[in-house]
Amino acid sequence: DRIKTVTPYTALQQEGRDIYIREGCNNCHTQTVRPLVAEVLRYGDYSKSGEFVYDRPFLWGSKRTGPDLARIGGKYPDEWHYKHMASPRSMVPRTNMPAYAWLADNKLDPREIRHKMDVLGFPYTEEEIQGLADKTEMDAIVAYLQKLGTGIPWRKAAATTIVGELKNPYAHVDRGTIMHWKTLYEANCAACHGKNMEGDIGPELDGSAYGEKELFEIIYKGLPDSGMPSFSSLGSDKDWKLVNYIKYSKQGDDH
Repeated sequence: DRIKTVTPYTALQQEGRDIYIREGCNNCHTQTVRPLVAEVLRYGDYSKSGEFVYDRPFLWGSKRTGPDLARIGGKYPDEWHYKHMASPRSMVPRTNMPAYAWLADNKLDPREIRHKMDVLGFPYTEEEIQGLADKTEMDAIVAYLQKLGTGIPWRKAAATTIVGELKNPYAHVDRGTIMHWKTLYEANCAACHGKNMEGDIGPELDGSAYGEKELFEIIYKGLPDSGMPSFSSLGSDKDWKLVNYIKYSKQGDDH
């Protein structure tokens, strides 16, 4: 069924989609969240047929080497994607995804989109077409990724809820124990907030600026409007370890 909020790809997004196909991204990444509890918990709301009305061909896929991308749009800010495409391990240390830094050197050719417009029937204006002249293939694929899964307002509808009392289970551990959780921080937070919490894509982290409960809620629920994802999939125990590392790793033993 058609979904009113699902719109055609812009000229830039369509170019990005074609680059996605050209580079074989669909060989490793699917674009469909199946109606299974585990998938919905990991990726978000299950896919609806009407979301793919402008996909020709559709890119659902069936085998995942990398994560599903059906709900990647809006999960991270643009800058995250630019860095991830250029150097995947700088953002996800254990990934085996190859780098695509060279996409930033390839300029788009507005003439190409005219033919695609005729074939696909997308009503691009001359202004939109000429707007591609100063864009690169990197700009295009980032624009395409940010479009995926945004046709339905699922993020706010699927807001994560916290069950149970918010009480720090590690309130009395010493700083030595807290420092062991540095690897957890580096694996999940350092790419955006810096190895030493100095800030990068995300802001500098000043643990004293937040209470324990407030910081836990931010980590567990995420801040969708600012591009910070939820880390509820790590589980409450690891999220509390992150709370303690962020708040107390730069302080003494008393906290």
